[in-house]
Amino acid sequence: YMKVDIDGFKNEDAKEIVALIHRAMFETNITDYSKEDLIEDAKVITEVSVTERASWTHFYVFRADDKIVGTGAIGPYWGSEIESSFFTIFVLPEYQGQGIGHLIIHTLESDEYYKRAHRIEIPASITAVSFYERYGYVCKCDNKQPDDEGIVRMEKYRSGNV
Repeated sequence: YMKVDIDGFKNEDAKEIVALIHRAMFETNITDYSKEDLIEDAKVITEVSVTERASWTHFYVFRADDKIVGTGAIGPYWGSEIESSFFTIFVLPEYQGQGIGHLIIHTLESDEYYKRAHRIEIPASITAVSFYERYGYVCKCDNKQPDDEGIVRMEKYRSGNV
């Protein structure tokens, strides 16, 4: 295993995180989305939007080899005390398949927003559905079809908390 440091988001990380997300979208998600759709989606992922999301979530940054190789955030689902949502889970393309995604999920599932929640929601890309299924997340209402935003809504109910 490579050494990965886990840190909280800092404003100076925003530029590198935006670049990481854009690369992951255009190199990994391109298998499931048109380039035109990805260009539109990428427009809203900016340093401002990433910093804003970090202001109301627990936003984790994963570093290896002196660079950010992954991100993941968890926060309340629409302000709920008993539901939480995962956000902004991305891994640099050349680091995919090396356990960083697993580390991100493990980190988010250790967070207080996860532990207090009865239900976790994930707005997943089509590309990521099979990854989340390995961790027990299922498509809401058994619907694997993406919605108007190209998102597959996934969820997991926590045992013992329902």
